[in-house]
Amino acid sequence: MGTQEGLRKWKLLWWCRHPSWGAGRVRWSWEARVSCLSCCVISDRPAPPWAACPSNLGKGLRGHCGFCRPEPPKVIIGVWPCLPRGPSGSSPVSAHHVPLGPQATRVKRTEQNGGWGCGRIPASAKPLAPCDCSGPRFSLCEMGQQPSSAPSLSVPGEVAPDRDEEEASTKKSNVLATQYGFFTKGRKKGQPSLAETEGEPESSPQPPAQVPTVEELKADLERGRLEAAGPLLALELELQEASPGLASAEELVRLQSKVEALYALLRDQVLGLLRRPLEAAPERLRQALAVLAEQERRDRAAAAAAGPPGCPGLAATRPRGWLQLWRDGVAQAAAERLSRRPAADAEGRTEAERAFLHMGRTMKEDLEAVVERLKPLSPADLRVVAAYAESYHAEFAAQLAALTQSELCPRDTYMLLLWVQNLYPNDILNSPKLSPELQGVRLGTLLPQTQIRQLEATFLSNEVASIRELTARALELELERWTKDEAPQRLDGRCHSELAIDIIQIISQGQDKAESITLDLGTQIKPLLLEELDRFLRSYQRAFDDFLERCRQLRNYRANVIANINNCLPFQTSVEQRWQTRPDLQNSLLRPLNELKSHGFDTLLQSLFGDLKPLFKRFTQTRWDAPQQILEEIVSAVAERMPEFSELQDCFREELLEAVHLHLVKEYITHLCKRRLVLKTAEQQQQLAGLVQANAQDIQQFCTQSGSRATWLHHALPTLAEIIRLQDPSAIKIEVAMYATLYPDFSKGHLSTILAIKGNLSSSDAKSIRSILDINTGAHEPSKALFSLIKVG
Repeated sequence: MGTQEGLRKWKLLWWCRHPSWGAGRVRWSWEARVSCLSCCVISDRPAPPWAACPSNLGKGLRGHCGFCRPEPPKVIIGVWPCLPRGPSGSSPVSAHHVPLGPQATRVKRTEQNGGWGCGRIPASAKPLAPCDCSGPRFSLCEMGQQPSSAPSLSVPGEVAPDRDEEEASTKKSNVLATQYGFFTKGRKKGQPSLAETEGEPESSPQPPAQVPTVEELKADLERGRLEAAGPLLALELELQEASPGLASAEELVRLQSKVEALYALLRDQVLGLLRRPLEAAPERLRQALAVLAEQERRDRAAAAAAGPPGCPGLAATRPRGWLQLWRDGVAQAAAERLSRRPAADAEGRTEAERAFLHMGRTMKEDLEAVVERLKPLSPADLRVVAAYAESYHAEFAAQLAALTQSELCPRDTYMLLLWVQNLYPNDILNSPKLSPELQGVRLGTLLPQTQIRQLEATFLSNEVASIRELTARALELELERWTKDEAPQRLDGRCHSELAIDIIQIISQGQDKAESITLDLGTQIKPLLLEELDRFLRSYQRAFDDFLERCRQLRNYRANVIANINNCLPFQTSVEQRWQTRPDLQNSLLRPLNELKSHGFDTLLQSLFGDLKPLFKRFTQTRWDAPQQILEEIVSAVAERMPEFSELQDCFREELLEAVHLHLVKEYITHLCKRRLVLKTAEQQQQLAGLVQANAQDIQQFCTQSGSRATWLHHALPTLAEIIRLQDPSAIKIEVAMYATLYPDFSKGHLSTILAIKGNLSSSDAKSIRSILDINTGAHEPSKALFSLIKVG
């Protein structure tokens, strides 16, 4: 179509059914070719008066005329029409002109239609402001919202014939309230819906659809339909953008109160669903979370704007703080969940232990449920997992803080530290399901660090006192069994006592309890436990010595002695392997055990050594005439008593046989050093040396076969026999020097008694030989004594 086309006569019969255009059907006709003066397009189609919106209304509302879009235009209430060009022949320009002539559109204002109608616009009307219909489309009806009101369709400088009637009607009915007619009344029966309007063909545009009324929105919200949040938000925005001149302050306040009442209903519905999220349907839960997130975004936008409401007289309603209300509800739910006290169980836990277990289990299960079921439905900006974790953490911490205000027993102190330092951070926060979700959440510790340190000091003190009491009680019970002459247990053919196992378990449990809290606390308690162990071992040794002195007449005396010697093995193993300490501290711990074993061996061997004493005397009494026969009797006497020691642990039986081996060698040397034997010839000396060498071989073979591992005694008698056999002083010096390196406690006195056997040795040679011991051989102090046990004189 071009601008030079001839005039064609058109006639439009338009029946307007929208309430703002009259109570009845108003006939509107136009017989002219029409065009859109904003886009300069001439069309054969007429444009209804509500087809476009001029830019001078403000508030950002824009529309398109009927010529600029292919589909029937959405209804926009309160807009200026792009009026068709009149017969006066005005040319298309970029501004709308009021049509002149008798065919001018007539607009009338009535009470019945809320202040809108049709009346004649005089030909002298001035042109309107330009209309920018090329801007972005905006349709409140498409948003499901009621559009804002429009001013009266009148031209400045010209008064309609029924102006007085219109002013009187305006006083009775507020324009904005009329446009928000859904606050007071619903859609009239027979009015078409929005879907019906959009479904009609373009050639037959229908009147606009109605948005829900206040009663309908209220009913929807009361039924839990959260879809009403969208229209409600649009109402709030329309109210904020309302022009001050469209309604009185009282009317605006009344309208705002209605919007706030609807928001209160929506808030209760949303927060009610989120208060018990796991009981709600997933889709409803998703809607509630979406509404909450949208409200929080609006609150942040309002806070960023930091300005008064768009319309003076309206109160500031944002921020509404729904997010904080939701967080408060989460905190309340956490308090309700964690504050429940479980009933007593059959495992004998204390009330505090049951509370810890309940709170920990509840928090872990609830947070895992939030991760699995609530997080997938929630917008990311809500940080729903963090909100729940922070609330549960705060309540957990509050419960523990209240618990620490009362006096805690040692058991509860340990359990409190265990949860604060280990179970809570490791088993709950760092569990496989929760750890990835809580990476950016800083929860901190359940208690302040100063309070944790105080509790740790209390725990250490309590644990040391408990260990001291338990070990003392265990030793007391063991002493009662000894004095009552109770036979010890037999385990694998060995005498057995539970004392060592009990003590080691008590000490180890103290270490394990501390390490279960933190490894650092385990390091702190270790020296304290070793001190208590040393204290116990010294008490144990004193009690055993007292038992050895006072209870010799008891029937089970020897069996209990063996049982206590066997006790040293687990103690020794624990000190050397589990409690790896400095050598000096380890020696300090083992010293009481070594003394206990030594005293026990002396007691067990006392009668045997008493039986051997007269046999050794026969060496000197017979002047070594039959040493081989005497030694055979000695060995036979020892062999007969060996079964008495079979109930010792193998290692201790070997130590006891080493003591027997030492005793045989020591007694043999003692009687050899008696000054009753003097041999003046070399043959006699060689003969004696041969007998000593043979006896040494018999003693070594017997003891080794019996289980002695005292290899350090193998050279004691053979070397003395060699000194007796040698005649050259220089050779004797060499043997003496070597002998002194093997047995550093070999003194000049012992050497003099051996040299006294050699009756052909001059005093000067003897003195020269003895002087060899004055030379420092560099030998260290002997770990085991031999000649220091032999008295000469």
